[in-house]
Amino acid sequence: QVEEELQEQEFLDRCFQEMLEEEDQDWFIPSRDLPQGLGQLQQQLNGLSLTDGHGSEDILSKSNLNPDAKEFVPGVKY
Repeated sequence: QVEEELQEQEFLDRCFQEMLEEEDQDWFIPSRDLPQGLGQLQQQLNGLSLTDGHGSEDILSKSNLNPDAKEFVPGVKY
């Protein structure tokens, strides 16, 4: 009986390990699944900044928008 339980446990362990391996194949992992050139491009994109060297304060000082205006909600007429 103990031997049967050990075999059953070993079988369950193997099934669980196979399930984990299948799950790993389903995940998209850029470092593994993208060609090397695309991985480098991804790193470059991650390094980009959304600003062009000017501080946001500079942009705000030149803005002609009304800071007291109501928030825009699509489809609502004021």
